Amino acid sequence: MKIIQYSTIVSAVKKMCIDAACTLPEDVLARIKQARNGEPFPRAQVILDQIIENADIANNKRVPICQDTGFALFFVKLGDGVKIEGGTLEDAVNEGTRGGYVDGYLRGSIVSDPIFDRKNTHDNTPAMIHIDLTKGDGLEITLLPKGGGSENMGALGMLKPSDGLRGVMDFVKNTVISAGGNPCPPVVVGVGVGGTADAACLLAKKALLRPLGEYHNDERYAQLEKELLEEINASGVGPQGLGGKHTALWVSAEYAPCHIASMPVAVSINCHAARRVSARL
Repeated sequence: MKIIQYSTIVSAVKKMCIDAACTLPEDVLARIKQARNGEPFPRAQVILDQIIENADIANNKRVPICQDTGFALFFVKLGDGVKIEGGTLEDAVNEGTRGGYVDGYLRGSIVSDPIFDRKNTHDNTPAMIHIDLTKGDGLEITLLPKGGGSENMGALGMLKPSDGLRGVMDFVKNTVISAGGNPCPPVVVGVGVGGTADAACLLAKKALLRPLGEYHNDERYAQLEKELLEEINASGVGPQGLGGKHTALWVSAEYAPCHIASMPVAVSINCHAARRVSARL
């Protein structure tokens, strides 16, 4: 049995919140630079240059990449040989989030009630936490801050099995293209297929955790990712929706078994500031 102190988790999450807000993952920045080098449209070139400069300033000066520092969305892998001492995992993640957003001067974007009492909680809590139980004595926490502009462009489609592969691809492609410049392209697209409606949405979020440049290990889904990226980028939406060759930086897909009468498809979009950070405790 491995014992992890409550305070250790709090400190790690606090640091993750600040790091994610200020520093783009290397794989994301590399794809943005690759897009810039392959972008033939002058306006799109200027936009991509500004995105790269902004990321550099944010990293060097430790200021947020974007004013929308996002909903704190956590994915946790908790080993069955781990015991948390001093409090609960959920409380530790929320306390760390509170500390990171307040002490890091990050924008609080969470309201306590979606309809009747839209009052800002001022510390970006409560966080959204998804926990997967695993074997072993490890605890891995991944933070995916989700900005409102890109999150609003996500979609769920309850397709019919007869819609087939083409139906899935058209739903994903049309969702991204119709979003236009709203999610601040070039975007990263997460696709979830199968399960139930709620499971498909979670799969789409989990797809965004995969490093850009890494295809699905099932060749069929890897081919789906490649073809979707090609079709989305052929749309001409381009950086910030102002035209260009690069509407998306990457497409990642995940799938799950589903009911014989169903084929749910979910799309989750990240803007070009596809923030992501992990810690192993």
